[in-house]
Amino acid sequence: MNKDALLLRAEQLVDNTDDLPTIPVVATQVLQLLDKPDVQVEEVADLMLSDQVMTARVMKLLNSPVYKPANEITSLKRALVYLGLRHIRELALTTSFINAFEADAGAFEIASFWEHSFGVGMVSKTIASRIGYPDLEKAYISGIVHDLGVVFLSNFMREDFLAVLATIKDKPIKLVDAEIEQFGTSHCEIGLCMSRKWNFPEAYSDVIAHHHAPEDATIDPVLCAIVNISDLFCSVRELNYGGREWVSFNLSEEPSWEILKKESPSLVDLDVERFCYELDDAIPDVKDLVSSIFSTKE
Repeated sequence: MNKDALLLRAEQLVDNTDDLPTIPVVATQVLQLLDKPDVQVEEVADLMLSDQVMTARVMKLLNSPVYKPANEITSLKRALVYLGLRHIRELALTTSFINAFEADAGAFEIASFWEHSFGVGMVSKTIASRIGYPDLEKAYISGIVHDLGVVFLSNFMREDFLAVLATIKDKPIKLVDAEIEQFGTSHCEIGLCMSRKWNFPEAYSDVIAHHHAPEDATIDPVLCAIVNISDLFCSVRELNYGGREWVSFNLSEEPSWEILKKESPSLVDLDVERFCYELDDAIPDVKDLVSSIFSTKE
């Protein structure tokens, strides 16, 4: 099935979903405010403070092991200064994404989805740092949102998606291939359609669409390759949706690894086994972060 047909089918599924989540009003207002060339941090802080859940989650993310501030940040204004205006948009989108999908109504426990997503985000940031990618937070956010289409299928196509998961259990069948067989499209195209509805920046939409085939990326293949490798690492460790998909890979044979080696030839000397141990050490941090974020109550 060609790419146009996959995308058309994804658009049909997304458009026919009546209760598709939208970005909260305050997040939309924040994004609009950030479009103003003379916007001040104080204005953004005042607006965000009107949404206590968003504020609490922004603070928890910024005080997490991902950002590692020297001292705990307790003021939203200070948090926004620390983050920088150009990254507030990304954090507003991330917290909106979290808010939209936090209930256990899907084909798998939502905590396992977020543990995988935040795990890929943290590993993406680590790989980005190793290769000298210029925007570590961008790599982190890309990792968090890469599986937007998976959570859509889990929540809105629950029974059919359960059938897909049953089909691939303990079998060397890729999730995207089973999805195409069942739905006529995959979570990559569905996630792309959702990201466009939510007005995600193009670079994130590109990752969502091509995180399984970074060689096809049109905007930032390096970023897509970072998320692809991170996704594979997390999928063979504990951050893997509870082992729903059988995953095995040889790093040297992955097209994404070739992309990253061109960007940073020093990766040839990377101790892959040691890197996996580093990921193991990060797993408790990821699980604690997810538990902390979803303890926020309105």
